[in-house]
Amino acid sequence: MKLNTALCGILEITYPIIQAGMAGGPTTPDLVAHVSNAGGLGTLGAAYLKPDDMRSAIRKIKDKTEHPFAVNIFCTEWDDRYDGVEDSQKVLNAIRKTLNIGHVTEPIKTADFFEEQFEIMLEENVPIISTAFGVLPKDKVSLLKKRKIKITAMVTTVREALIAEENGADIIIAQGSDAGGHRGTFQIEPESNGALIGTFSLVPQVVDSVSVPVVAAGGIMDSRGLVAALALGAQGVQMGTAFLTTVESGAHPAYKQALIHSNEESTVITKAFSGRPARGIKNEFIKAYDVSGISPADFPTQNTLTGDIRRKAAEQNNPEYLSLWAGQGTRLLRNSPSAADLIKELVTGAEQILSKND
Repeated sequence: MKLNTALCGILEITYPIIQAGMAGGPTTPDLVAHVSNAGGLGTLGAAYLKPDDMRSAIRKIKDKTEHPFAVNIFCTEWDDRYDGVEDSQKVLNAIRKTLNIGHVTEPIKTADFFEEQFEIMLEENVPIISTAFGVLPKDKVSLLKKRKIKITAMVTTVREALIAEENGADIIIAQGSDAGGHRGTFQIEPESNGALIGTFSLVPQVVDSVSVPVVAAGGIMDSRGLVAALALGAQGVQMGTAFLTTVESGAHPAYKQALIHSNEESTVITKAFSGRPARGIKNEFIKAYDVSGISPADFPTQNTLTGDIRRKAAEQNNPEYLSLWAGQGTRLLRNSPSAADLIKELVTGAEQILSKND
């Protein structure tokens, strides 16, 4: 078993380690560039970025690294769904009162930047495009193939993996239920939290079902997880939570502290913040929905509805009303390493484990 896997050749990286494209601010240009400079694949979480901000971030990354990097976008519908908004606002307005924010009564409108984001990625010659919540339309896949741009697709079941492979994905990211943040499930049923298959159950089944390289994601925090993923047939790992507490991460300081003080029992899967299921540390915001018995509105409307609360909580350094996305391995987190040091430790530890087994 080697660290120089097929993934490294396809993505032109030194080590089979991908930093997850976490939307909402954690994946600063500094973090993405430092990961890529250290031999991994840095990923910009661009799903919520306005087009000009996205272009600016990509150019900053290019200024800081000559190595490959990825940009992650959401492949899903951005049309607002207003069923349940009125009830959801009752819970949110009570929270707004707690934070001294005025009640919101205006209609909600979510901006859809997908087409503009895609054009910017082409114009800026982004080498790798990473998708979540679905697959790219066939015409866009064709454009990427002509330009030799690689595609990675996040999946949560074998069925989704087969769809992604058929749709032209070069790399399959198999996301287990251990993972922090949003479930990558393609189709979320109203009463469902998406597919909840553990990482080390999902990975070998996906590996046996597709012909393209598979990357393990979810709950992988150290070199032991990297080696275990390789043993199950993955060609590498994607890690998100582990990078949130790094120096270069854009995660709010209160978020970082909540991560450091959490453990394997701290997280739940909730739709409260965005309307799509996501794993995060349980706090007063999530509890408010649990106690109310009211369901949040659907994605993306709920995500838009909660934006003012998350911004005010950040201003007030109040983690109880932030979306504290995290996986289930947070006892293994280190406080404020650099991204480069984290990758060095992952690689050194994995090589030591592998050498003992040779």
